[in-house]
Amino acid sequence: MVERRLGEFELIERYFAPLADGVGAAGLKDDAAVYTPQDGHDIVVSKDMLASGVHFFPEDPPAAIAAKALRVNLSDIASKGARPTAYALGLGLASDVDEHWIAEFCKGLGEDQRTYGITLLGGDTIKTGGRMVLSVTFFGELPRGSTVRRTSASEGDYIYLTGTVGDAALGLQLRLSAERAGQIGLSEDDADFLLNRYLLPQPRVVAADAVRQFASASMDVSDGLAADLEHMCKAADLWAHVELDQLPLSRAAGNWVAAKPSDIKTVITGGDDYELLCAVAPDHAEGFERAVRKAGVPVTRIGRFVSPEPHEPRVQFLSSEGVLDLHGVSGYRHV
Repeated sequence: MVERRLGEFELIERYFAPLADGVGAAGLKDDAAVYTPQDGHDIVVSKDMLASGVHFFPEDPPAAIAAKALRVNLSDIASKGARPTAYALGLGLASDVDEHWIAEFCKGLGEDQRTYGITLLGGDTIKTGGRMVLSVTFFGELPRGSTVRRTSASEGDYIYLTGTVGDAALGLQLRLSAERAGQIGLSEDDADFLLNRYLLPQPRVVAADAVRQFASASMDVSDGLAADLEHMCKAADLWAHVELDQLPLSRAAGNWVAAKPSDIKTVITGGDDYELLCAVAPDHAEGFERAVRKAGVPVTRIGRFVSPEPHEPRVQFLSSEGVLDLHGVSGYRHV
């Protein structure tokens, strides 16, 4: 156990202090960090918690668990149009975690810190006595007054989605039932792609500038496209029409849905996509598309926000066959 081999301060000094290379962190030798934003900038703050057996599997590689804990927050920061800068980590360790696990976990943190240009500010480590729990508080910066909220879509705005949808949800299905790949007829490459999309989210941090410059509203897709789009609609008192045949599917997800068309509902309602869902006014659409693609991120217009239709579902997925029935199907619920 970590407690027998290393005390808390030894653990911090050996594994976490090297990650805290920002001036305000004081090498993790103080009880608090100091964070000073650039002149003329606001601080954007995001917090997510992950629990073993709920958000990741206990047997997942420690470095991948660390990366996922950071990346789900990075996605939130990017959706506000901000640049991520630093984070604080709360680490609740299960009793069977050893020093090797900690070393690999911190290796994962360090790799993502270098990738995304972020640093550790501080945090806390405890023993839970049960399942492992991670809590990450993230900080980002953007020019003062330019935060993009989820609440500010307007009637007539186009709906855009980065990347592809549903890969992580299908990957989770494979984690829960390995024989599904054979039942669906997926190739090994397709199965590996979906499994990796669940294990390691790809936050669209490089698209943050485009979001800030052109989007009227934005959020990341974590609880499933249908649920998160409904959140955005409710916040603005709008309805949404989504063209089902415009949904961006990866080759792997497309092959899966072709083999089992009913699983399009899993694609739409499953969580862990961590793509950006944006409302963009028509006169900003060309600029938005150009800026996002210049950043190296694929983006697709999937629909439009419309005026309230009280007797219709707030979010309608439309095809030549009519409106997809999602009755009884919902996105991920955290509590």
